[in-house]
Amino acid sequence: MVNLKKYNGFLKLFVIFLTLFSALSCSKQVLHVTTIEGKLVPIVNTTNQSSQIDDFIKPYREHINKDLNTVLAYCPETLDKSSGKWQTKIGNLQSDVTRSQGNRVFKSRENKNIDICMLNSGGIRSVLPKGDVTARNAFEIMPFENSLVVIALKGEQITELVNYFIADKKPHPLSGMSFTIDKNGNPKNILVQGKALNLETIYYVATNDYLANGGDNMTFFSKGVQKFDLNYKLRDILIDYFKDVDTIPVPTDIRITEE
Repeated sequence: MVNLKKYNGFLKLFVIFLTLFSALSCSKQVLHVTTIEGKLVPIVNTTNQSSQIDDFIKPYREHINKDLNTVLAYCPETLDKSSGKWQTKIGNLQSDVTRSQGNRVFKSRENKNIDICMLNSGGIRSVLPKGDVTARNAFEIMPFENSLVVIALKGEQITELVNYFIADKKPHPLSGMSFTIDKNGNPKNILVQGKALNLETIYYVATNDYLANGGDNMTFFSKGVQKFDLNYKLRDILIDYFKDVDTIPVPTDIRITEE
């Protein structure tokens, strides 16, 4: 006669064993994705625009547009960054304006003068069109939140700056200095404020915070002996300048020449 208690106990143990074996086997399995399926889910606009929100925003929008569209100055010709090999009129204008406007702040704070301004061509994002100039134009040209920084560089680093300029082959905005590129692609006759470059002299170079931190591989700025953050946005520099002038004088001087 079969002992049912023993038999049932054995069955329970066998079931437990199978369960543990299956669990351990599954845990060792490596799962792989074999197919990925997807489908387009149409987005249906089920919410109506709130007229109350629109009415609330409207006066602020109108106020901002009024400020942006207020005429500040007049530009006698369209200026863009694709009109020159080594320099452009808009680049020369921007660097001149940045140096002169920034010098007001730098002079009052540090009792020193900015000698050079170098910015990056890529930072100019729009043309300055012929005709009325507004604050909106400044936002279009300089949409980024870059601020003005002045770096104290030795003449040796100014040479590095010039070599970078030549190697990069872009018309980066440059003000306060000039040089010639010889037939071998080397710089000569480097002048700062009309005087020959002195390798031991400290020069104060204005740029933006992005470049001051090594942006666009301008690593020579990291070798500065002193750094001054002026907390003056380049866009605001343009706006302040536009407010100061009636007709924008277009720069025509030659700063970089080739033999």
